[in-house]
Amino acid sequence: MNHAIAPRLANSFHDYFRVISADSPALRARVYRIRYQVYCEELGYERAEDFPDGFERDPFDPRSRHCLLRHLGSEQYAGCVRLVMTDPADLGSLLPFETFCQASLYDWVTESILPRRGTFGEISRLAVPAQFRRRKGDGVLPDDDVHGVVPRSGGATGEHRHFPYIPVGLYLAAAAIGLEAGLDGVFAMMEPRLARHLRRFGFEFQQAGDVVDYHGQRAAFYISRELLFRHLDAEMYGLLEGIRHDLAATSGT
Repeated sequence: MNHAIAPRLANSFHDYFRVISADSPALRARVYRIRYQVYCEELGYERAEDFPDGFERDPFDPRSRHCLLRHLGSEQYAGCVRLVMTDPADLGSLLPFETFCQASLYDWVTESILPRRGTFGEISRLAVPAQFRRRKGDGVLPDDDVHGVVPRSGGATGEHRHFPYIPVGLYLAAAAIGLEAGLDGVFAMMEPRLARHLRRFGFEFQQAGDVVDYHGQRAAFYISRELLFRHLDAEMYGLLEGIRHDLAATSGT
């Protein structure tokens, strides 16, 4: 891997965005508010009446690491994501994909990965508000309401080009959290077409289960630490390192 050009994408990304570790109650409230806006009000994946305070939360949040993506130009948050961990006090505790989709998982997952409790987590609750989601035909990722990325209001040409990296930045943020936690790999529920598009950025997710109806047609996917480092190119590796620095700098704030 040639790291000589690695800073280019990271520097470009950081001209417009910062990844922030949502460690404080105030920042976690921002996360829950974005999730309510996206999952309840915009997409209808969750019932708004179940969250009368306007904050979408679930039982997995207390054992998750959360982060936000801040757009520097507007000082608005362009998205959030969490990495759900196995409860260290209860290694039998299930992650969301196990709770809702365990019957769909492939044998190699149930026999080789799941027994190693505490060595994996789950990327979950990635949410991008409507003003930062892509318009059809504008970006490199599929027309998916959760993962779309270009602001509807447009913007400067240089900035406009970089909005496709909103979901990529959030996936890298979750990966960075997993790396710092010493995990061997992470799972994510996603549409197979999204997994195909993410491979263009070096995310070699392996399909880990059959497609099920879970907020649309989705399947469990898994990426190991080894596959992540094997397939990330120099620029993506540089962006990952920049995001790891962001998280370290904002952790505990």
